[in-house]
Amino acid sequence: MKIVIIDYGAGNIQSIKFAIKRLGFEAILSHDAGEIKKADKVIFPGVGEASSAMAKLRASGLDRIIPELKQPVLGICLGMQLMCRYTKEGNTKGLGIFDLDVKKFPNTVKVPQIGWNQITNLQSDLLQNVPEASYIYLVHSFYAPLGKETIAMSDYAFPYSAALQKNNFYGVQFHPEKSSSIGEQIVRNFLNLS
Repeated sequence: MKIVIIDYGAGNIQSIKFAIKRLGFEAILSHDAGEIKKADKVIFPGVGEASSAMAKLRASGLDRIIPELKQPVLGICLGMQLMCRYTKEGNTKGLGIFDLDVKKFPNTVKVPQIGWNQITNLQSDLLQNVPEASYIYLVHSFYAPLGKETIAMSDYAFPYSAALQKNNFYGVQFHPEKSSSIGEQIVRNFLNLS
């Protein structure tokens, strides 16, 4: 199986590679459109700030490639947020895959939300064999609200989308590569998707 992690200068790549290696697979880093299109699975990571990350995607033409991919694609953290229509972070237009606008948590709660939180209302093959109310690891100041593409929710002052799915596109707000055995199960599920 060919697994490509999109390399566009956005953090958390090594920990994702290690998580995949623990499951017995190798992932390659690439920003080459041809290589990404040929992959069986594509992971779209992200740690950092939305407007600068989006500028890097536009500069490399990946902003046009990613929405056209036909194989399973998993956006992680900022990767998921950039798959949305728009994000308040830097007032940035996203890839428009998910029909949601990303918002900032209100000043009434501590931001970023850092640490373990539960996911509930699990509704996708991506979350198969993951018990309801499992704990996952998050670090974020912005969130995707609930919508028709929500496949899991979490709660921080109010419920929001912890995971999204539309066709072959999946997104998780949390870091599966840092979410212990539950995160490992989610990565395994993603690699098993057809």
